Amino acid sequence: MPKNKRTKKFATMKRMISANDPRIKPKDRLSKPKEKKIDPYELNVHQVTQASSALFFQYNTQLGPPYHILMDTNFINFSVKNKMDIVQSLMDCLYAKCIPYITDCVMAELEKLGPKYRIALKIIKDPRFERLSCSHKGTYADDCIVQRVTQHKCYIVGTCDRDLKRRIRKIPGVPLMFLSQHRYTVERMPDAYGAPK
Repeated sequence: MPKNKRTKKFATMKRMISANDPRIKPKDRLSKPKEKKIDPYELNVHQVTQASSALFFQYNTQLGPPYHILMDTNFINFSVKNKMDIVQSLMDCLYAKCIPYITDCVMAELEKLGPKYRIALKIIKDPRFERLSCSHKGTYADDCIVQRVTQHKCYIVGTCDRDLKRRIRKIPGVPLMFLSQHRYTVERMPDAYGAPK
């Protein structure tokens, strides 16, 4: 059977809901405030974060022996998997006394990982490891480490996490330490022996 040919209706509009319709909620009825016109003669004020007094351009003057290494969860786990003595390996890398630091968040993350990581927990509870208390909510260590490093530029961050490395590279004057070829390597620290060329 042939189809009936229908002509298109021209100049038809979609049906609009009136402003008084009961389906519209009161908050949606309010008209949006008009945007302020930009005055070309007004001064533009930019807020710039104050540069740390520890930095001389990109060079961090607060870094020096004894080095303070702030460690991440996976840095400790990889060290245990590679059967490395953390404190001794840190000293072999930097040729100086090193003080490893652990935040409460890192400790909580290791406790959450369960019995598989009990060796790492045992290593961390060594008296040579310094504990740093956290004042924020939650146990997400990456945010905690980034916040602590931006406030105090005296730390070298030990991590094997790509995302955390990317975040810390944006902060000037903070060196990174990570594992490569069964030893520790330092990045962005020119006077360190283990630094890649």
